[in-house]
Amino acid sequence: MKILSYNVNGVRSALTKGLAEYLAAANADVVCLQEIKAEASQIDDSVFAALGYKAWWYSAGKKGYSGVAILSKAEPTHVEFGCGEPEWDHEGRVIRADFGKLSVISAYFPSGSSGEHRQEAKYRFLDFFSGYAENLRKDLPGLLVCGDYNICHRAIDIHDPKGNKDSSGFLPEEREWMENFFQAGFIDTFRHFYPEEAHRYSWWSFRANARNNNKGWRIDYIAACDRLKQQLHNAGIDPDARHSDHCPVWVELKG
Repeated sequence: MKILSYNVNGVRSALTKGLAEYLAAANADVVCLQEIKAEASQIDDSVFAALGYKAWWYSAGKKGYSGVAILSKAEPTHVEFGCGEPEWDHEGRVIRADFGKLSVISAYFPSGSSGEHRQEAKYRFLDFFSGYAENLRKDLPGLLVCGDYNICHRAIDIHDPKGNKDSSGFLPEEREWMENFFQAGFIDTFRHFYPEEAHRYSWWSFRANARNNNKGWRIDYIAACDRLKQQLHNAGIDPDARHSDHCPVWVELKG
């Protein structure tokens, strides 16, 4: 089973750049999207239906902002829209689909790069999400948390760790949160298979030709609860997919 996660930075824009063709070739069973920037009524589901997917959209209250989605070839046993916290549900941050013993979250963590008030909001979200994910893990032992975390975990995950030591997304407090998250029972699936592989990023600034120079950040993750460890088969990053300032990340599970 292949699960793919992709911050598309506007699903309608990504579709004009070949997103459907990429998804057809990637052939994932479940696709988690973040930053869809659209309401369900604005999206043509037939594009995804032609690829064999049913779609569940969870948009932000603010038009053209945030939002998450899950596409699946199999019918989920349950879809949970939101996380039950009004601040984050208004921003369209979390959606979950359950497939029997496997549960898949598509999450879009806040960015703090636009100012101090958003950095404070990001810390509130991280505090909330720690308990939220831990509680889910107790009831849903086959849990995957996919999405744009907006955090680089370690120096290997960013092109210039010294130059970005004071940048949102690589602040000590954010990195400590992520370390604690993985220590609390979640596995960074990419690092599970490639612990020392450098220069593998999932986001690049639009400025200074960053993508062509591979001056990027690895801020998109698929985290698996530790009970799924024996089912992990492979994981990867697809930097050649250029429908967004991010690229897709994926994991394969054994049955």
